[in-house]
Amino acid sequence: MLNHLCLPCFLLPLLLCVCGWNKAVCSPGEGRRLWQKPVPDSTVHSQSFLHDTFPPGFLWGSGTSAFQTEGAWDRDGKGPSIWDHYIHSNGNLATADVASDSYTRWEEDVKALEYLGARSYSFSLSWPRLFPDGNARGQPNRAAVEHYSRLIDRLLEKKIEPIVTLFHWDLPQDLQESYGGWKNDTLVGLFEDYAAFCFHTYGSRVRFWLTMHNPYLVAVQGYRTGVHAPGETGGPASSLIVAHNLIRAHAKAWHTYNTHFRSTQKGEVSIALGSHWVEPQRGQSTAANVELCQQSIEAVLGWFANPIFGNGDYPVSMKSNHGSLLPNFTPEEMLWVQRTADFFALSFGPNNLRLGRNLVQYGQTVTPDLRRVLGWVKQEYGDLKVLVAEGGWFSEATVGQEDTVAIYLMKRFINQVLQAIKFDGVQVFGYSAWSLVDGYEWNYGYSVRRGLFYIDFNQSNRSRVAKTSAQYYRSVISDNGFPNDETSTEVKGRFPCEFHWGVADSTLQVHFYPFSPQFTDPHLYSWNLTGDGALRPVAGVKLSTRGPQCTDYLAIHDHLRLFASTGASHYRFALNWSLILPEGDNSTVNTEALRYYRCVLSELRKLNLEAVITLYYPTRTAPNLGLPGPLHASGGWLNQSTVHAFQEYAALCYQELGSWVRYWITVNEPNRLVDVYSTGTEQHQAAHNLLLAHAKAWRLYEREFSNQQGALISLALHADWAEPANPFLESHTAAAQRLLLFELGRFLDPLLRTKYEEEEGKGDYPKEMKAYLEEKAKVMGLPGTPLPSFTQIEREELKGALGFIALNHFTTRLVSPYHHTKASQPDIQQQEPPDHGCLILSDPTWPSSGRGQTLVPWGLRRILRWVNQRYGGALPIIVTASGVDDQAPVEDRLRQHYLKGYLQEALKAHHLDRINLQGFYVWKLQDRHIPQFGLFSSTNHRSKPKASVAAYREIISHGGFPVENTTQTCRSSKQQESCAVCAWINKNKPLLVFGGCLLITAVLLAAVVIVILTRRTRARGRVVRRRSRRRRRAKAPACSFLPVVKCQL
Repeated sequence: MLNHLCLPCFLLPLLLCVCGWNKAVCSPGEGRRLWQKPVPDSTVHSQSFLHDTFPPGFLWGSGTSAFQTEGAWDRDGKGPSIWDHYIHSNGNLATADVASDSYTRWEEDVKALEYLGARSYSFSLSWPRLFPDGNARGQPNRAAVEHYSRLIDRLLEKKIEPIVTLFHWDLPQDLQESYGGWKNDTLVGLFEDYAAFCFHTYGSRVRFWLTMHNPYLVAVQGYRTGVHAPGETGGPASSLIVAHNLIRAHAKAWHTYNTHFRSTQKGEVSIALGSHWVEPQRGQSTAANVELCQQSIEAVLGWFANPIFGNGDYPVSMKSNHGSLLPNFTPEEMLWVQRTADFFALSFGPNNLRLGRNLVQYGQTVTPDLRRVLGWVKQEYGDLKVLVAEGGWFSEATVGQEDTVAIYLMKRFINQVLQAIKFDGVQVFGYSAWSLVDGYEWNYGYSVRRGLFYIDFNQSNRSRVAKTSAQYYRSVISDNGFPNDETSTEVKGRFPCEFHWGVADSTLQVHFYPFSPQFTDPHLYSWNLTGDGALRPVAGVKLSTRGPQCTDYLAIHDHLRLFASTGASHYRFALNWSLILPEGDNSTVNTEALRYYRCVLSELRKLNLEAVITLYYPTRTAPNLGLPGPLHASGGWLNQSTVHAFQEYAALCYQELGSWVRYWITVNEPNRLVDVYSTGTEQHQAAHNLLLAHAKAWRLYEREFSNQQGALISLALHADWAEPANPFLESHTAAAQRLLLFELGRFLDPLLRTKYEEEEGKGDYPKEMKAYLEEKAKVMGLPGTPLPSFTQIEREELKGALGFIALNHFTTRLVSPYHHTKASQPDIQQQEPPDHGCLILSDPTWPSSGRGQTLVPWGLRRILRWVNQRYGGALPIIVTASGVDDQAPVEDRLRQHYLKGYLQEALKAHHLDRINLQGFYVWKLQDRHIPQFGLFSSTNHRSKPKASVAAYREIISHGGFPVENTTQTCRSSKQQESCAVCAWINKNKPLLVFGGCLLITAVLLAAVVIVILTRRTRARGRVVRRRSRRRRRAKAPACSFLPVVKCQL
């Protein structure tokens, strides 16, 4: 055994450093650089969630610790540990006397590992079970030796790699009583003896050793705060001494293995170090903020890692903070401690993150970002092999086997490891999901659970039941990560020419007064008569004024100019019901408002752009829910009279504006409007009346306006996709379907016949929804369902009252059934569950906006498929609003990512699923004040276009995502047939124009030449004729000028 330093032990690291073998050892760490780099951009899908696989041979595993799971605390010769003493001495704590009973049921643990498909098992040896008094120079407990030998042999038989930890907090109580525990450096030598025994006994069968697990918590929780055993509250000085001895004990064990066992056993030894992660205040990576973050990590991870993986000494920040309280390493010890690990083992779980919150200051944020921790380790200590020896979170004990949240935290941690490997080049070779089975969770007892397998601690058999997180982890191991699926692949193609490329807005603001004063001023003016540049009215002259024209409204011109610059073809906006009919009926009609809307529509028509008009756009923040005041005062949508008032309002709009409108939306998101009502009964009644109002407006148009105007009418539903939160539970699948029925089916089923109903079911609410509410009423002892009924006349009016299906889609929500439990997380406020009985969750791996909207492009395709499957493909579907808030004033990368991702899924729905999708409208045109959903900044910020405008315009110009980024050329239906000559002409348009110009020039030149030559020829001819006449005159006889004499012979 090694009880003293030997020359080769400290000369070797020095020699390696001099030779420059590892820069991380010889130069200061560069961990600070990690905060100086930009945080990975979540708008890049692979940076939020990476679809890829882990390297071949990756060590997938799980882990436990002896004290937490073995039980049998006094069986087969085991001695008490400090934890046994600690909890037995405190009557308020539950005991671990039996715990998970893994000492007896270890074979069931191995079967659990087989179920997972694990390739490694990280477990700890119980020091007091092997050596009850802690002295490894004495005789070991043979029962314990054989127990661990059987376990290791069975693991190897099942091709599962054992990763063995020597010390996981259960120090023999005798050592605590005899020496004061880890405060006494005598334990350094005792631990060396214990390690040497374990190496000798099991080393031929174990490739990976961990000397101890998370010594930070031993030093701080055990000896500073007293929360853990042995429960001492010695303050910082005590914890610093304990940590010093733990580091030296680890180094002793490593040197023992390196000197006496490595050459024959060829294993590797390390120490599992715990850490949290912290980000600077508001993400501002100033030098001061970065330094604070570095110090926070150094105070936990660097405390132990710097001596072992760094320069052999404590971080400078710890020396500054603790001064003389911090023990010193001698120069010889620094060389001896340095590089006493063959790989880096990281523990990343809730215990360190909880303590990390106490180490932050000046607005720093503790975050569970495993990728960033792994990146810091590489930056600070070099390109080391890394094992994630503990990764996982906890669930409340009441969660039981359905640990849905644990699935998504596991997914997040594992994917962060994958990103660290693929993007940051960290050499992670294994991951241990913590823990294999439920156990005793230290100072939390059994109130929280961390196991992949559920154990009912009230049952003596302690049977292991796979939780849903175990099923999920099993699938990850089977896939070796997260291989590509349909959501991560792109398709190429174009949307059809008649596709609506749109922009959607809320209620259009009306500006009553035109810009020009000539409408109201009849005077004639003279200007600058006296040289002062003044306008003066001409006395006695009055001119006739004309009525305002649409072109005089600069607000309309500027607004439509913004819209036209997007390249979109359709503009959706809403009319203001309360402005047009302030009294709620036709007794007072605001003709100026109607004239303004007509101007907007006529100007759109001049630009060859289409309008989609929403009659009623409910508001939550404004008074009266967007209704005229008198209607809201009389009960709003709880009153049947509002239904008839809406019909009158619709008739007025059809009459006044219908000739310019081809698409009408009666009500925007009635399924969101009903949420403002406080009780389920009121919500159902409001939804009922909204449906009837839509149907009456639709039938009115069909009777009186359809033949002349020919528009299509729908109502726009908020249509986020509902994904089962837990894919392994039928109850979650049922809850997601139920939510879709409450959100969409409640409004669409009465209007459209589904594929699942008989003729008599048409014109009514979904039968599944009705059955659920009836059953719920019985359980609650209510006399009947709160769902109103339609009369036969109303059902006839509802049937088929839809010209197209309009869906507003923004995100995807995870859905689980609402469980009534007494215990709950303290930050969740208990409230009456909604009528649909669903709870909404979110996946932390999904990128999200500043307002918390998650970006899940594939949800759009799934909601379109659901609607198509339920209602058939007879009616076209239009996505009438879709967008995301982005607080960037100009470079809105999140919105660009959103548009490309969601339009990709729309293209898949159209091309691959053959869904009759005919339009996509981006929400919305312009911000009101601060940067949010707008493609353009607010008027206060000069209506500047954001980068997403160019991105959207480019997609529109291409007609989607063609193989070659060429502009889509859409022509009228009469000219759809193409030919090779036309294609060649279109392709060579510039050359043809140039050639045409040359040809025309040549023709013109030829014509000029011909004209000139012709004129010259004619001129020459005239000259020749003149000369000829002159010559003839000159040759004629003189008598020719005398009278003719007649002679006789």
